[in-house]
Amino acid sequence: MRTEDGYIISKCLNGNPAAFGLLVDKYKASIYAFVYSELHNFHDAEDVTQEVFIKAYQKLRKLRRWDNFLAWLYSIASNLCKTWIRSKSRRPDHEFIEDQETLNEPSINLYEEDPIFETLHEALDSLPDTYRQALTLHHLGGMNSNEIARFLGVSPTAIRHRLSRARQQLRKEMVSMMSETFEAKKLQAIFTFRVVEIVKGIKLSPMTPIKALPFGFSLAAGIMLLFFGMNLSFVNQTEFETSSTNQGEMKVLNVGEYPVDVLRMSNISVIAGTNGNGSGNIKPSLQNALFMAPQAEGGTWTRKADMPTARGALSASEVNGKIYAIGGFIQNQFIQPLSAVEEYDPITNRWTKKADMPTARNSFSTSVVDGKIYAIGGGGFAPDPLSIVEQYDPVADKWTRKSDMPTARSGLSTCTVNNKIYAIGGYLWDGKANTFAVVEEYDPKTDKWTTKTDMPTKRSSFTSFAGVVDGLIYVIGGWREGKGFLSLVEQYDPIADKWTTKTDMPTARVAGIATLNGKIYAIGGYSRDGNPNLFSTVEEYDPVSDSWTRKNDMPTTRTSLSACAANGKIYVIGGDVALNERSILTAIVEEYDPGAVKSIDFKGKLPTTWGNTKLTQSK
Repeated sequence: MRTEDGYIISKCLNGNPAAFGLLVDKYKASIYAFVYSELHNFHDAEDVTQEVFIKAYQKLRKLRRWDNFLAWLYSIASNLCKTWIRSKSRRPDHEFIEDQETLNEPSINLYEEDPIFETLHEALDSLPDTYRQALTLHHLGGMNSNEIARFLGVSPTAIRHRLSRARQQLRKEMVSMMSETFEAKKLQAIFTFRVVEIVKGIKLSPMTPIKALPFGFSLAAGIMLLFFGMNLSFVNQTEFETSSTNQGEMKVLNVGEYPVDVLRMSNISVIAGTNGNGSGNIKPSLQNALFMAPQAEGGTWTRKADMPTARGALSASEVNGKIYAIGGFIQNQFIQPLSAVEEYDPITNRWTKKADMPTARNSFSTSVVDGKIYAIGGGGFAPDPLSIVEQYDPVADKWTRKSDMPTARSGLSTCTVNNKIYAIGGYLWDGKANTFAVVEEYDPKTDKWTTKTDMPTKRSSFTSFAGVVDGLIYVIGGWREGKGFLSLVEQYDPIADKWTTKTDMPTARVAGIATLNGKIYAIGGYSRDGNPNLFSTVEEYDPVSDSWTRKNDMPTTRTSLSACAANGKIYVIGGDVALNERSILTAIVEEYDPGAVKSIDFKGKLPTTWGNTKLTQSK
């Protein structure tokens, strides 16, 4: 669990109950799914889930390990479910009361009479408890097998086994119906509103300022060995005071459809409009990363069909509205580079196997010129990085070898401007990771390379760290030996062959980068500020105003992902979801639609008892 939880809890304990809404919104789906798996009733599950968060807030001071908040919620939920079941079974008239409630409040309990729900309940009841629980957490809670495993305290393998056996026991059409039904019954933003309004009336005594808690994450050795090697040493964990001496302001944060007032805190008074050095005196820490960027309105995430091959450090490119996921790595006993190519059609939401890339590799980069994809550099089976360039023709489903890149390197980024490809940065492993500032231009027409002006700051990443807007290349974040994880943004003009420093990214990290509608999106990623941290953070860069905006977080926290724009949306594909000593690779695909900010009609959407609630209309 990330240290943002501890930071939010400290805000709650120091007089900011509205901040608790962030924890509610983060964990409500998981708790609601677990409670429903125990009670078999959506309406009751929502009531009990609300009670879970209220009790958690009331007893917040008793929580000794702030990094253990989700496990604590699970314990509270489990106890409340047992209490609810016991209290209901002890009442001889409970069946009569339920019948009366159904007659008197048809709008609330109508779903209980629907044959579809009755069929669903019967199907779930036919499963063993452990299978039903895993299936509900996955489809209703939106959790993957690794998240469910951490939530229940079992192994991911056991969860995958339970999910597989559960699906085998249910008919295919029943699984499909269950998925659609659960999607329709997920908790909405109004739930978060309701809990926040209730806890605002609960008084918590202020806490004594203490130092930051030691959140003991271990290094993701597999992916770090792949990328950086074992030469990087831990630095001292950044300490922060839980008492607030920072400048804060109330900010409207979009949670689903409704805006919520939350306190945005930052040690950095200026977010955009001035240039930073990316690793200088004002360094964004993890707790600042949660709140420091301006909060955005609009933008939605949708889960799509999983990629057939779970992998990390892959590269994805779009041609004619279809996305090609290429290469990457899997981890068995050792890290194994891949040559797999899989095509995704966003229209049909289907994947198709294509011809393998001739050279298996990871941490490479792809770019498109005239409908052809060029795979460049990366790491293969040998310890030395690759200089190999291979061209893929999606129409012919055929690969062709091209002229090697002059500088062999892994962890580079490539971009296309005016039908030429620019290979930027990267690293070479020779007992330790040595990063590059080198820039080399490739002309597909002549199949020749030309050396250009070096990037000011050496850097590398797991996957692409650059985007193009209006013929200018922007390199964002990354990692450099001796400097750590960067927030620095530098702009390259290929015509002038000149570099310019721009406004720093709010959250220093290696992130997935995608460009859409003249904006650049930094998505998810990894950093280590004392301890390793994975991110679900999404930050949008506007080159025109040279400013950053915080957007809605990606549902799945991960690094080593690939992000690709197609048909007006961004698709985040694959990656590593682990912070332990071994990579846990995912096949998850999530679609991000920046959308347009719309006004909200609150009429009929809020209970009348909320008459005094302040609602802020989106502009």
